[in-house]
Amino acid sequence: MTGLVARPDRVRLAGQRQQSLALVHFRLMVVMLLFLGVVGVIALRLLYVSIFVGGAAATPAADGLLPARGDIVDRNGVPLATTIQAWSIGIHPRQLVNDPMEVAQKLAQLMPEHSAADYFAMLRAKKSFVYLRRRATPELVAQVNAIGEPALALAQEPERLYPQTTLAAHVLGWTDIDGRGVFGMERVLNNRLLDPAKRGVPVSLSIDTRVQAALEEELSAAKDKFTAAAGSGLVMDVRTGEVVAMVSLPTFNPNDPGATGLDSLRNNVTQSVYELGSTFKPITIANAIESGVVTSMGKRYDATAPLKIGRFTIHDDEPAGRWLDIPEMMVKSSNIVTARIADELGQARETAMFDKLGFHAAPEIELKAKAKPLWPGYWGRTTVMTVGFGHGIAVTPLNLAIAYAAMVNGGTYHPATLIKRSADNPVPTGHRVISETTSARVRQLLRLDVMPASEGTGRRADVPGFRIGGKTGTAEKAQAGGYNKKLNVSTFAGVFPMDDPKYVIMMTLDGPHGTADTYGKTTAAWVVGPAIGQAIARIGPLLGVVPDTSHDVDESDLLPLLWHPGISKPKLTGAAAAAHDKD
Repeated sequence: MTGLVARPDRVRLAGQRQQSLALVHFRLMVVMLLFLGVVGVIALRLLYVSIFVGGAAATPAADGLLPARGDIVDRNGVPLATTIQAWSIGIHPRQLVNDPMEVAQKLAQLMPEHSAADYFAMLRAKKSFVYLRRRATPELVAQVNAIGEPALALAQEPERLYPQTTLAAHVLGWTDIDGRGVFGMERVLNNRLLDPAKRGVPVSLSIDTRVQAALEEELSAAKDKFTAAAGSGLVMDVRTGEVVAMVSLPTFNPNDPGATGLDSLRNNVTQSVYELGSTFKPITIANAIESGVVTSMGKRYDATAPLKIGRFTIHDDEPAGRWLDIPEMMVKSSNIVTARIADELGQARETAMFDKLGFHAAPEIELKAKAKPLWPGYWGRTTVMTVGFGHGIAVTPLNLAIAYAAMVNGGTYHPATLIKRSADNPVPTGHRVISETTSARVRQLLRLDVMPASEGTGRRADVPGFRIGGKTGTAEKAQAGGYNKKLNVSTFAGVFPMDDPKYVIMMTLDGPHGTADTYGKTTAAWVVGPAIGQAIARIGPLLGVVPDTSHDVDESDLLPLLWHPGISKPKLTGAAAAAHDKD
């Protein structure tokens, strides 16, 4: 049998097929290797992200993982405002699968802030998306998810959180649902907090949360005790202008500002203007000393009878019935004497001093929400006199605090600030208001009014060792068409320690009501003075002011004028003391 012999052309074809198969296999191997390489790179990237980036999500240096808005802290680094990831609950009405009424009823049970009818309307709205709840708890999200409606949208998104809740609420303000500041320092710092290059570094405010909390508690206690309609208070560094505490009552929770009324959102320290009464008297005296109208503390003025100017009569609540020198005028808070001094000053010098102190404009501070003082429309002789003791002109409490700081710090005006002083926020040069000599005299007079031995109207604010100085002020509450003779605005403007001034402290109660222990009185001496003393006793040590009874303001040249021959120092207690105190 003859054997078969392979043809050469068949051999060639077989070899070509083998080469083609080998090439196909090679190409498949290359593609597979490339695919495995890509998968490997992705896996390694995911591993890197999960280990390194995921674990450092809270680290500012992790690019792209910074919070949407920078943090705000107090002067000691305590967090005041931060951004967190919070759950939100929404619905895509056009994608609704289940019965709208059934879903609405379930939503109303879980989120009772709206009725089933309200939720039904939301579900039937011709919108692509509707928010049902922002900042929801994980438990609520799980319950809503259990409804089983595919159109419900559950997601995490950045939310602004104020961990101290109501503390310093009017300073901080709040943000809108899009995370932009609309009030307070959130509004002022909006661009800075949203700047990607800076938002990893928190902004330090001048506020001290410890001092803020103490002032809020003491002012709130006074407001509640005397059932006042509102209150304001602040503590400010007299040399730097830093506001260490700022309180406005009633207050609100910036985590939910819409839950309170508009009155609670108003910052009474910067937005409310009041006639602050006798707290203006030290300003008038400082002006008179600086202008040469008063050249001696022993200069006396006639207070034997009420002062009649045209159809107006200026009187003292506690008539002295005699001539008074300057120290007596201060501790007795004489309207008559102050009016006579203001009359000698005249309008030009009176308004010039007010301009130097910033009373012609809204208080200088970063906040946008602030009010301009209200000046008289007509400056007649009577107006000049009454404005001298704080009636007929209305300013914000912050305006007055800035003025007091200038009067006691050596005579230099500095604007207020809510940003901690640093190289980026240095103390401005300021401008001189009064001389250092006049400032020293003002410090004497303010301390004299609080010293218990002087029987001044501010003596109930005294705390041994803190060398407190200040002035009370009580004015009838202004209203449309005149004044409410049954309601007062009661204020205490204080400074401590008076021998080396460091801080101005102020409190104002709007419309307080008397109690049995004040003998029904609502003057600042009774309703604000004690609260000031209690606040200073708490915050002084926090600010490094340690009680020291070994030294005080030197009053040796003023006390003989206060207790000059022929005039005996009063010794009053109980109801008699109540009748004695007016401011």
